[in-house]
Amino acid sequence: MREPAFWSGSDTLLSTVLTPAAALYGAIAGRRMARPGRSAGLPVICIGNLTLGGAGKTPTALAVGRILADAGHRPGFLSRGYGGRLAGPVAVDPRTHTAADVGDEPLLLARAASTVVARDRVAGARAARDTGADVIVMDDGFQNPSLEKNLSVIVVDGARGIGNGRVFPAGPLRAPLDEQLRRAGAILIMGEGAGATALSEAAEARGLPLFRGRLAPDPQALAALRERPVLAFAGIGDPDKFFRTLEEAGIAVRSRRAFGDHHRYTPEEAAALIGDAAREGWTLATTEKDWVRLQGMPGLEALAQQARPLPVRLEIETAEAFRGLVLSAAR
Repeated sequence: MREPAFWSGSDTLLSTVLTPAAALYGAIAGRRMARPGRSAGLPVICIGNLTLGGAGKTPTALAVGRILADAGHRPGFLSRGYGGRLAGPVAVDPRTHTAADVGDEPLLLARAASTVVARDRVAGARAARDTGADVIVMDDGFQNPSLEKNLSVIVVDGARGIGNGRVFPAGPLRAPLDEQLRRAGAILIMGEGAGATALSEAAEARGLPLFRGRLAPDPQALAALRERPVLAFAGIGDPDKFFRTLEEAGIAVRSRRAFGDHHRYTPEEAAALIGDAAREGWTLATTEKDWVRLQGMPGLEALAQQARPLPVRLEIETAEAFRGLVLSAAR
């Protein structure tokens, strides 16, 4: 979904009108989070966020998986598979599954390590254990109480922060801030911006480890995209962030096409993107998540072939401290 403007705090009237609904939603969400979770029988590291919308959870999950694998662990990713039709538990196979089956994030995760999609997180944890995993890395699911978590790393967009600090629908928070911070193990602020200042202060007051990171684009992919002007398209939580990344890297972005998060492209949209780019002599550029969403889908084959994805990798300023936190949780 695209965030309404008043979630940023620019319009207090609408958020005030929605406060009673937010109070009810927050009370239910807070009580739900307080329920005790079941043990998975192996360590669980959850990568979550406080708000609706994208923040960089999947690149963070991949980075945690690399840390674990480099230390000799066998990480297994667990995802709800948002946007996919399979309820699971099912082990993701990128050779046969599409985003319509399992969602887009699991296809990215499955390239790095065994990945299970399951709407029932407890059943998914059992399936992940059966694949040989000795540590589960959950992509999202922080507010889901079904599994006991050894560590919850909360990813926050540095520019947006927590918006107006109110609970949905009056603001972007998924549950009351205090309830969420009480269960957090660390905060990772992604990118620059003043949006996360208030959250940083709240985290420090609670003694939560605070990390800063950035998503670094793949240098080779950037070099290829500099050859010609581009038509950039994205259907993620914050498409503008992708467009800014391209421009800040010196890419000549001639046209931007923003779609909703987890957008399922139609053949008509694909044809329009291809036609507009061909007419102007532009290169089609998109995110890795969008690109995997095109794979194997009828009517989208030509767009999948012509679009150039831009892979990103998480870089953390205090990498050794973050590594230590992850490995401590895994032990």
